Amino acid sequence: MNKAQISAVFAALVLFCGLYFGFDTKNKNQKTAAHSQALQVESTGPEVLLADAKTHLSPTQGAEVAALEQQAAAAPDSVAKVEALKKLSAYWYRAQQLAVSGVFAEQVAELERSDAAWSVAGGTFFNGLVGSQDPTIRSFCTEHAVKAFESAASLNPSKVEHRVNLALVYSESPPSDNPMQAVLMLRELEAKHPEEASVYNALGRLAIKTGQWQRAIDRLEKAWTLNKNNPNTPCLLAKAYEGAGQMDKMEQFAKICK
Repeated sequence: MNKAQISAVFAALVLFCGLYFGFDTKNKNQKTAAHSQALQVESTGPEVLLADAKTHLSPTQGAEVAALEQQAAAAPDSVAKVEALKKLSAYWYRAQQLAVSGVFAEQVAELERSDAAWSVAGGTFFNGLVGSQDPTIRSFCTEHAVKAFESAASLNPSKVEHRVNLALVYSESPPSDNPMQAVLMLRELEAKHPEEASVYNALGRLAIKTGQWQRAIDRLEKAWTLNKNNPNTPCLLAKAYEGAGQMDKMEQFAKICK
């Protein structure tokens, strides 16, 4: 795996691809400004995001979405409704409209009431947060990711990953009144769960973001020692060693990065 592939794996997701939806005569800056202004006409909510996302669909795609929405509306029971909502979430995820995908994943979680479903919703909103530069969408995704991971942690307090994921949301979108909240949360989790690899992965991610390569390596090597089955760790280690200029080590972990 080369450097470009490692960076692709390390990224939470690819950014929106304008050509996916067809030719547009507006330039990129005009399109972004118009999009942001449209969303800020009123407080951003699920209906506003969905309506905006639908403007990017072709007639064929619009018909597909309408059919899926009809399935959800006509579902005879909660099981069928959950399946229809999952299909809608997956459709919008593939279309790289991650905030909208998260809205439907959140609806699934509200019906299923499981920590796993809330974790999926939180992860979808987190990817939407990471993948957008629009402050309105980032704010929406932050709020809903926090709600989702808090709900997951409430339903399953013993699963440390839910609180780790919550900390990662705060690392990407720090609260204005507590910009160090992510670090403080992770330090507390490290003190309480010193054998939890996911905590060290998260601390390693933070160190990578700030260019603290040796600190990242130390934390990620510990995560790797604790759990060699976590697929994220070798990818993060490859990135950390690349940043530190240790290319032999980078290649070693790149080979096992999936």
